Amino acid sequence: MSISEGMSSAAQSFEDEDIALPVQSHDIAWWKGAAIYQIYPRSFKDSNGDGVGDLPGIIEHLDHVASLGVDGIWLSPFFTSPMADFGYDIADFCDVDPVFGTLEDFDRLIAKAHDLGLKVIIDQIYSHSSDQHPWFEESRASRTNPKADWYVWADANPDGTPPNNWQSVFGMGAWQWDARRGQYYLHNFLVEQPDLNLHNPDVQEAILAITKFWLERGVDGFRLDALNFGMHDPELKDNPIETVFKRLPTRPFDFQRHVNSMSHPDIPKFLERIRSVIDDYPNRFTVAEVGGPFPMDEMKAFTHGDKRLNSAYAFDFLYADTLTAELIRTTLAEWPGSAGEGWPSWAFSNHDAPRAVTRWRGSCDEARYSKLLAAVLASFRGNIFVYQGEELGLPQAHVAFEDLKDPEAITNWPETLGRDGARTPMPWSQANRCAGFSTEKPWLPVDERHIEMTVAKQNADKNSVLNFYREIISLRNASPALRYGDITFMDSDPELLLIKRDYGSEIRICGFNLTKKPLPISVASNVVANLIIGEPMTDGTLPGYSGFISASL
Repeated sequence: MSISEGMSSAAQSFEDEDIALPVQSHDIAWWKGAAIYQIYPRSFKDSNGDGVGDLPGIIEHLDHVASLGVDGIWLSPFFTSPMADFGYDIADFCDVDPVFGTLEDFDRLIAKAHDLGLKVIIDQIYSHSSDQHPWFEESRASRTNPKADWYVWADANPDGTPPNNWQSVFGMGAWQWDARRGQYYLHNFLVEQPDLNLHNPDVQEAILAITKFWLERGVDGFRLDALNFGMHDPELKDNPIETVFKRLPTRPFDFQRHVNSMSHPDIPKFLERIRSVIDDYPNRFTVAEVGGPFPMDEMKAFTHGDKRLNSAYAFDFLYADTLTAELIRTTLAEWPGSAGEGWPSWAFSNHDAPRAVTRWRGSCDEARYSKLLAAVLASFRGNIFVYQGEELGLPQAHVAFEDLKDPEAITNWPETLGRDGARTPMPWSQANRCAGFSTEKPWLPVDERHIEMTVAKQNADKNSVLNFYREIISLRNASPALRYGDITFMDSDPELLLIKRDYGSEIRICGFNLTKKPLPISVASNVVANLIIGEPMTDGTLPGYSGFISASL
């Protein structure tokens, strides 16, 4: 049957729907197999008419998030910041930037979320701060002050050049000269984001105090940003040249293998210190963002055993130009869950990557492809992240050069898909040209196509992408096999993705054709589709851009 069958009418509101709550087991942590909804606060909802989303705006629409059936929310940064990198340059790790509200607003958000049964995960950025943070202002003042070694400082080479060849992510050298100290400081991102020296025990203690501050405030866990940038080679050796490219380089950063500027082997030891603090607060969840040359090795190292992090994710799908059955098989097979590593997390879209439906859909209709992606993600073993607007099937927004705000996009222009196109305002209604996001001009423009894809409009359409997301998450929540069962890739045509998920006595078969052409499929006679995306199987073939999840076998 179609996933949308059985809904009473197009006018039925989500408040009347039966959303399956996550399956529970006394011996399985709440976050295993969880669906987490990512909120980018600047673009979620503006409550005060300044064109920027804020914490009260999030509170206003938490009911929408809860209606999806997700387990919790992940909030991108809302901390005090000069906004050089829109919140990822933090000037006070323990306060809310006025543009987003107050600490009291955050407390109200926690309370409302918990009342709705939602966990709250927040970003923590331990690798760097803003250059306007008091720590850095003191550190740069002299070479002998108490915080002189809280950041990464180095003398110039005899000819005045930087100490090594390291490049920053955002398209320039990773060293910035500071005349006050007469030294260079390291910045793996913007010059306004100096790197903290996490090799320093005093810095680690300060970070642990920040961790405890937010735990005391009631957060349910942390997403650790750019974690493997947190420690570098203290000898400052050059990075080797990269000779094998997965894609055409677009910035100086791509021409190196970043084995010395990041990913130091002492990072897991620091994670054990973080975990020792977090373990004083029951039922918390930690997930690391891991990029770089060896993401899977680091994901496993960061989560190995029971004294480090719970989960991690990399950019296998976030930066992939195409989605294929082979990519999925190869990526998921690297994390089988049998070698002591933690629990994987997966995402197709987020605030740092162009929206997946635009990257991958080819000739497929956007709504149909969005539903297909939702079902594919829901079939994965691990936690799944849904980025705001993904549940509406939003395509990557077009943002003209003159409207760009993202420093990376501006530096690397004219790349066709930058980060701003995934950060445009959430469309709530057709009440105004701002799609109900604000009453004034938003910080980024609303794409004209998004105004036709609002939450209000899709709530009333039983066949909408939004209602499909509610149904697929409900199905996953109700199925132990889909939520945290084992995963096996079944023999099939190489272009066909055929998955078996099993837990206890429950078995489900998931089949997906990510190509436009029909593909041969052979499944047992007792496999009956509980959910069909696109078109059903006929005569031993699965039509293009179609899929199914079986009923429990």
